[in-house]
Amino acid sequence: QVQLVESGGGWVQPGGSLRLSCAPSQRMSDASVIGWYRATPGKQREWVASFSSRGTSDYADSVRQRLTISRDVAKNTMYLQIDSVKFEDTAVYYCYARFPPDDYWGQGIQVTVSS
Repeated sequence: QVQLVESGGGWVQPGGSLRLSCAPSQRMSDASVIGWYRATPGKQREWVASFSSRGTSDYADSVRQRLTISRDVAKNTMYLQIDSVKFEDTAVYYCYARFPPDDYWGQGIQVTVSS
């Protein structure tokens, strides 16, 4: 069983920045996909950004200009930087990884954008 531990959420003002972290209990390079989703009340969980097994990153069009996914192999940690935050970034953010053949989710971390 792989654990995905998220951290870094909280409250942020519009226009500010926030960085989320995800530390898997298994080596990140063993994952075929690792990335982030987010969920808001009344809406389906949506994919935000991810790394493929080749290390290439991809983003949802709605966040491409403001969110940056990165990873530190030495720390075995993945990050999601959110810049110029907007009210609509308020959500529970989930770390996701596929360590074949299974999918794993973090417990979710709340990000609240409020003035």
